[in-house]
Amino acid sequence: MIKDRKSSARTTREAADWLDRLDTPPHETEELEAFSAWRADPENRAEYERLEDIKRAMATMRDDPDMREAAAEALQRGVTRRKRYSPLARRPRWLVGGLVAACLVATIGAFALRMPTYSTRVGETFSATLEDGSHVQLNTDSAVRVRYSAGQRRIELLRGQALFQVAHNAQRPFIVSAGNTQVRALGTRFDVRKIGDDVRVVLVQGSVEVSDPAVRPAPWRLKAGQSLALPRTASGATTPTTVDTPSATSWTTGNLTFQGVPLSEAVAELNRYSRDKIVLAPGVPADRLVTGVFPAGEQGDFIAAVSSIFDLKSVRKSNGDLELQPQGPTSG
Repeated sequence: MIKDRKSSARTTREAADWLDRLDTPPHETEELEAFSAWRADPENRAEYERLEDIKRAMATMRDDPDMREAAAEALQRGVTRRKRYSPLARRPRWLVGGLVAACLVATIGAFALRMPTYSTRVGETFSATLEDGSHVQLNTDSAVRVRYSAGQRRIELLRGQALFQVAHNAQRPFIVSAGNTQVRALGTRFDVRKIGDDVRVVLVQGSVEVSDPAVRPAPWRLKAGQSLALPRTASGATTPTTVDTPSATSWTTGNLTFQGVPLSEAVAELNRYSRDKIVLAPGVPADRLVTGVFPAGEQGDFIAAVSSIFDLKSVRKSNGDLELQPQGPTSG
């Protein structure tokens, strides 16, 4: 047991050291190779990512109103404690400052624990049950930060896509923010996607209220089976549209469903699930429509289908990407 604790402490120290070293570029090739070798150990990798999450949470909490209020309370507790116990007032200033700093650290630590971050890498999915019984399912290359308080349940979609199954609680609204867009629900099931500055909301069940003050002052109210797309160029004329929800959320079952989607859009969607990308060469009919169901993260079936339909061939590039090219004229 003591050996395990020592090993865990050593891993934490090493992870903290790497986090600090990599935060100050430039980096030599040998250093990056050493980090890659160290991070190959699953325990090292998990601890490094845990410290990364804490660091990100600390950075985002600097300007957070709740954090500022909690920090002020922690400072006040330190001042009150110093006044209450007169011997403390005669102790060295550095000791008093240390006690106040300890209050701040404890407060920040409590906030970090209340703000878990869940994330996935390219090609991964992840599901979690939150403290209130709500469920969140993350798609490929996605991240959310959970911020629950007594009065509301707030989740920030940092990137990617997530499906939410919300436990009903009228006294604690469930709010998902994605950039400037907010989705408010009481008890429902909906999908939110954030790629860059573009946001899309798909309502599977129940009702939600979507607001984006940068687009228009009044919120949109969606019904089950509706979708609202808010691209960065969105205007107040943006309106909800009817959508096939099983197709829009098919990623939760490991598939991608396309119904009359331009080839270029289908390729862009499939590329989200793989580090090796599909590239359309000049001359490929990028606006031709694609319909079909394909496994997410597996390019073979998709490439075989579109190559047959549109008379294409695939060529593996030196960087691992697959380029779809028009078939050359056959010689007689």
